[in-house]
Formats: sequence, C-alpha cells, structure tokens
Amino acid sequence: MNTTDRHAFVNHMLVYTLVMIGLSGSIGLATVWMRNQMAQTANRIKVAETRTMELERRLAETGSLIASEQSPDVLRRRNVEWNLGLVQPREDQVVRVDGRPEQRLAAKRNAEIFNTAPAITPVNLLLSDAR
Repeated sequence: MNTTDRHAFVNHMLVYTLVMIGLSGSIGLATVWMRNQMAQTANRIKVAETRTMELERRLAETGSLIASEQSPDVLRRRNVEWNLGLVQPREDQVVRVDGRPEQRLAAKRNAEIFNTAPAITPVNLLLSDAR
C-alpha cells in the first residue's frame, strides 16, 4: 500500500509539472505574440510618419513654387511673354479688406442661418363681432 501512495504522489507532481510547463509556454507564446504585434504597429507608425513627412515636404515645395509664380516680376514677365496686355491696377481700384477672408466669407455665406430675425412672421388674428 505504501508503494501506491508514492506513485500517487509522483503522478500528482508529474501532472503539476506538466501544467506549469504548459502555463509557462502559453505565457511565453503570448509574450512573443504581443511583441510581434508591437513591432508591426511600430512599423506601420514609421511608414505613416515617413509618408506624412514626404507630403509635408511636397506641400512646402508647392507653396514655394506658387509664391515664386505670384511675385510681381514673374507676373510682368508672363504678361509680356504671353502678350496678355494686362496692366497693373491703380491704387484707387484696390480695396483692402481687414481680417481673415475665410471668416468673412463664412459669415457672409451663413448670414441667413444666424439671423436674429424670426424666419416665420407671426400672424395676427382679429376677432370680429359680426356673425
């Protein structure tokens, strides 16, 4: 009878050891999987940042190209090259506007939305005595 108790103890220890090995392996596998997911996310972020930097660089180049084409010297030269016959406006033809044009245009476009006057005029009913 003594031998069966020893085998039972060894069997329990063997089962517990196998469970611990399986649990440790599962934790290790989960750790590797999570590190892989973090690496993939980091790579996607790196690609997005690279693309953003490239787009910002192209936007800056386009802005500088537009600014160079809008300079008065270039405009005069283009006028002569293309025989447009345009003349520079006189100072009395130029209207200077203060503030940001986006806000002014948005306020102009949405004036009817923010109008304080009621959209529906009230109707006054008069009661008459005649039946």
